[in-house]
Amino acid sequence: MDDEVAERVLGRYTEVGLIDDAAFARAWVQSRHTGRGLARRALAAELRRRGVADETVNEAVEELDPEQEEAAARELIAKRMAATRGLDPVKRTRRILGVLARKGYPSGLAYRLIREALEQEGIDDPGVPTDE
Repeated sequence: MDDEVAERVLGRYTEVGLIDDAAFARAWVQSRHTGRGLARRALAAELRRRGVADETVNEAVEELDPEQEEAAARELIAKRMAATRGLDPVKRTRRILGVLARKGYPSGLAYRLIREALEQEGIDDPGVPTDE
């Protein structure tokens, strides 16, 4: 009997919009992307761990504009570039790449943006692979 009551209550909450996984997922994506700089892959993993259905997760992360994602990656790189100034370019690349990987950024995008940042500092051969 308790399961029946719970099911009815949850059903009613859903009907009136008190439980809305899609709205939660969209808000989560925007919040965590803006606040923590997380990429689509990391955001999707977090939502799945919280029990959000795959279809809802996919719809929420697809709303994140690729340009928005790239801008966040550039911001993370700029912060790490400042913190690693003076280190060997290969070591800097590894450290920054690790930060981006933990935040879910694809390696091709990460390598390209790191290479650009190093070149902007006048490092012609940063030792960063050009294959994406």
